[in-house]
Amino acid sequence: MEVKRVGSQPSAKGPSEWFTGTVRVDPLFQAPDPALVQGASVTFDPGARTAWHTHPLGQTLRVMPLGDPCRIDFEFRVRCRES
Repeated sequence: MEVKRVGSQPSAKGPSEWFTGTVRVDPLFQAPDPALVQGASVTFDPGARTAWHTHPLGQTLRVMPLGDPCRIDFEFRVRCRES
């Protein structure tokens, strides 16, 4: 088991291939090789969006609104009011 303190891993700017606008990516965990699992907390500034990209092995999203409500429609889009 590996224990990491909150804030001990540096944040990164979201890559322009995956996002538009200002996006911060905070790593949460990454399993050692040969595992292919990792987790991150992604924070979007107002107006920022995800750019179309794929995850060949799949992806699980957990949408957690901070303040303003978000809505997920049946086409897997997330809509949040800007704050």
